[in-house]
Amino acid sequence: MSSGIGDLRLAAIDVKPGAALESQSGLQMLRPRIWGAWREPAARGRVAAIVMHPASNFMGHYLIAPLAARGVGCMGLNSRYAGNDTLLLMERVIQDLGAGVAFLRAQGYAKVLLIGNSGGAALSAFYAAQSQRITATEFVHGDPTHLVATDLPPVDGLALCAAHEGRSRLLARWIDPAVVDEHDPLTTDPSLDLYAGRVQPPYDAAFLQRFRAAQAARLARIEAWVDERLATLRAAYGAGSPAADQVFTVHRTHADPRCLDLSLDANDRALGSVWGDPRTVNASAYAMGRVSSLTAFLSQWSSRSPADGPANLARATHPVLLLNYTADQSTFPSTRDAWLGAAAGRVRSVDIRGGNHYLAGQPALVEAVADHIAAFAQGL
Repeated sequence: MSSGIGDLRLAAIDVKPGAALESQSGLQMLRPRIWGAWREPAARGRVAAIVMHPASNFMGHYLIAPLAARGVGCMGLNSRYAGNDTLLLMERVIQDLGAGVAFLRAQGYAKVLLIGNSGGAALSAFYAAQSQRITATEFVHGDPTHLVATDLPPVDGLALCAAHEGRSRLLARWIDPAVVDEHDPLTTDPSLDLYAGRVQPPYDAAFLQRFRAAQAARLARIEAWVDERLATLRAAYGAGSPAADQVFTVHRTHADPRCLDLSLDANDRALGSVWGDPRTVNASAYAMGRVSSLTAFLSQWSSRSPADGPANLARATHPVLLLNYTADQSTFPSTRDAWLGAAAGRVRSVDIRGGNHYLAGQPALVEAVADHIAAFAQGL
């Protein structure tokens, strides 16, 4: 335990039921709960923070103890989809985040800060916008969300670090356009295959233009198939039925030229992916967006996802701290610029020099990030 902070505590928070059969656990469906791990300063302050990701387990997040040591209570909160985003609906995740905000308010905190780390950044921006005005009254697939204002208590600011713009933008940039048969990931167009050896970095503008167009075309084909299949199932079983959905696989979802060409969107990163060799990640059995239900694909990964980070941040009015990890292999100067443009006039941007995506092996940078976030939080 760090000096000046309380013990790590477990929070069990009841949430509203989601879709029928969204869990294999009958107990979870009968009494759905989410879980968080949190610490408070030894002398409780006025501000607490939540760090949350749509699907990753953030209960062991590296900022929990450092922020508590600086006078800011901090909870790493999991959504109901932690560890499995197959059925994940972003509209339901913000409801879970709202339950966490209500929990901290009930502990007596006057101010609540959302820390959007990595994929949690777009989640935080989505929550911020919806907490000020609910527009997500229907899921992308058409069923009502039943979101109400009390589901989304107000928050006071956002701190975004190593901030992805959103799952839909990630997939648009990362999906492999070389795939020509959605049922066979080995059948590819070698002229578009980053890993087949025919094309080599540095990539010229003509190749990149063709590559990006092919990425968009592949995603459009998948999205059109999802719409068609969903309509067929809804006609057969009725809208809202658990049977009116199915899971499917999207092969090869990690083919970003920036992983192999450091001249593109240049920062301080090393070659490769945040998960290692990008060719291996691209072909792996489980990677980003690999397995999804039709409805979850529309909510998370499609062009119509409501959880686009910069678009939502532009609709919100909260003060923003943006922390840019300059050696990140998955966020880049263009990512930073998108966030800055969305929050113009109310954002403070700080570069964390040499920071990798997870600040792995960089304890001094963890402390620096905690310093910046704590100072921002105390000023809310």
